[in-house]
Amino acid sequence: MKNHHLPNFDVLGEIKRVLTIEGQAILACVERIEKSTSAHGIQKGLSLLYGALSRGGKVVVTGVGKSGKVAQKIAATLNSTGNFAVFLHPTEGLHGDLGVIVSGDVVLALSYTGNTEELIRLLPSLKSRQIPVVAITGNSQSKLAQQSDAWIDGFVTSEACPHNLAPTSSTTLALAIGDAIVTTLMQMRGFDPLAFARNHPGGSLGNRLSLQVMNVMHTGDQIPCLGLTVSMDEVVMVLTQFKMGGVFIVSGENNQNLLGVITEGDIRRALQHREKFFSLKAGDVMTRQPVTVAPEMLAIEALDLMRNRPSQISVLPVVDGQGKLQGILRLLDLVQIF
Repeated sequence: MKNHHLPNFDVLGEIKRVLTIEGQAILACVERIEKSTSAHGIQKGLSLLYGALSRGGKVVVTGVGKSGKVAQKIAATLNSTGNFAVFLHPTEGLHGDLGVIVSGDVVLALSYTGNTEELIRLLPSLKSRQIPVVAITGNSQSKLAQQSDAWIDGFVTSEACPHNLAPTSSTTLALAIGDAIVTTLMQMRGFDPLAFARNHPGGSLGNRLSLQVMNVMHTGDQIPCLGLTVSMDEVVMVLTQFKMGGVFIVSGENNQNLLGVITEGDIRRALQHREKFFSLKAGDVMTRQPVTVAPEMLAIEALDLMRNRPSQISVLPVVDGQGKLQGILRLLDLVQIF
């Protein structure tokens, strides 16, 4: 494969220039909010968005071009955080798709100039149906800002584009404002980690938020259980046979009363007794009152419990509210999942 050398150009300098300009655009927006010049519009906009969602309505996010791409991302983030939202392309809205908007909804419209023709042409229909409009624009005097119910300030002094033409700083700021709106609505509406997990059941994120110990523990015949008086010969044999990293010492009907645990580490320590080792019984070697977990505990919390210790725990007994043995949880299984 032929190597293509970078042109004689300060590549890193350009990267830093763009990141600085876009970062400054966001910080400048924060300063305007702190001075209260932009605070009213955001507060009113949030009130309208929160009101629609609280009534069971949805947020219809709309925009054209690059603003439309940002609008799609905002709609997706709203949905993933429990706030019903859809994206509507203004052109499609002018040709029949406006029917997606119903009473009780709110429109979040994005246009940096605030004079995008397709958006402006939607406003009379929205007004006639008493649909509130929240606008994110860079021009408070634009048609969209003037005709909206709430204007959110998205002004930037310049684009990061070297020709000040391609939407860069303005779209970055609009995206950041959208994220700020979404996270604020999450907290206003009490969207907690459990609710987040219900919307993200797949992948590592879903596992971290929803996977419980009961979903990954070994049960039934997979649990290596022995009595209090068995010999160490038998303990070693069962450890080797089950390959779980530990054996539970139990009593009672169905072996549900947990008395202790013998791990491979316990075996290594007991071997220091040398020739006395095989005269020992399970009860002499086991760890009494071991750390246990409940079936309902999040698996990620169990993993933290096993790892964040001076010496890691390789296996944990899983017990119910009455202390009855339900399963065995292995560190190896959790590490593979997370």
